[in-house]
Amino acid sequence: MLLMLAQWLGHDIRAFNVFQYITLRSVLAALTALMISFVIGPWMIRRLTQLKIGQAVRDDGPQTHLAKAGTPTMGGALILIAMAVATLLWADLRNTYIWVALFTLAGFGVIGWVDDWRKVVEKNPRGLPARWKYFWQSVVALLVAAYLVYSAHLPAQTELIVPFFKQIVMPLGVVGFILLAYFVIVGTSNAVNLTDGADGLAILPTVMVAGALGIFAYVAGHAVFAKYLGLPHIPGAGELTIFCAALVGAGLAFLWFNAYPAEVFMGDVGALALGAALGVVAVIVRQEIVLFIMGGVFVLETVSVMLQVGSYKLRRKRIFLMAPLHHHYELKGWKETQVVVRFWIISIVLVLIGLSTLKLR
Repeated sequence: MLLMLAQWLGHDIRAFNVFQYITLRSVLAALTALMISFVIGPWMIRRLTQLKIGQAVRDDGPQTHLAKAGTPTMGGALILIAMAVATLLWADLRNTYIWVALFTLAGFGVIGWVDDWRKVVEKNPRGLPARWKYFWQSVVALLVAAYLVYSAHLPAQTELIVPFFKQIVMPLGVVGFILLAYFVIVGTSNAVNLTDGADGLAILPTVMVAGALGIFAYVAGHAVFAKYLGLPHIPGAGELTIFCAALVGAGLAFLWFNAYPAEVFMGDVGALALGAALGVVAVIVRQEIVLFIMGGVFVLETVSVMLQVGSYKLRRKRIFLMAPLHHHYELKGWKETQVVVRFWIISIVLVLIGLSTLKLR
């Protein structure tokens, strides 16, 4: 929105042409989302408290979590609002990838909001039944995947890129692309949601991965950089840097309120939407495997749940004291802050490994 205004003013005042640069608009988007979150955040927390929209805590979990009961939840709506406003203000709204990312964010956000509302407000412990949750997640993800594959103009837009190797690419075809995109978007959404079980645990890794994906988006959208680094050139993908920057800004501001001891939790409305946002950006810039590497903490948390459920169903024995994985370490005696910070450190290392694939090919 502001870009179009700057372009119009730039005909007469050359100074406004600086807003053509994606890098500047990305910084401004991050700062805008940050400020919106800081301004609205305290009011939203007070409002959620007044409405008694508080978190329910499992009795069989770590005893230290019992004190969290009643802490306002659904705070992820703050992140989504800040992200959407910042993106609409600073991104090029003629870019279809921006609308695809916003559609994914909003679609999964609505699913999470309904689930949270039923659990917290209507006091329905099941929330949105799992089959309906996955059904609507599938609808949104398949719509996005179908649009991306049928709007692709270059082979590179539908090929699977293998990191660390320049020449290894795998043509996916229409069906292969749709299936991969579906599993990446839905899988990442639920993986972030499973990770969101301790103060600040999910949001900082999400921010770090989003920042790294923003770099990949910028490179993929820049013909010269993409060619130099041996990455596929995806025309228009550079604008997703603004979207990722808005996530970084909104996420950091949310961490201010979500850090231990948390004043607010993001709930499914935030976790499902942010995970899907990471997934769709990775699909567009063709970095699904890199997302798998950088989001290793999310992967470990998800695998721990799958192993726990599978082991119990097959052997009636549990592998972990409790799943997801962060609860296992809490029950082993780690303090919540230790678990969170150590998982953050792992995320930093994994994100750096992911970024190294830009050059190590």
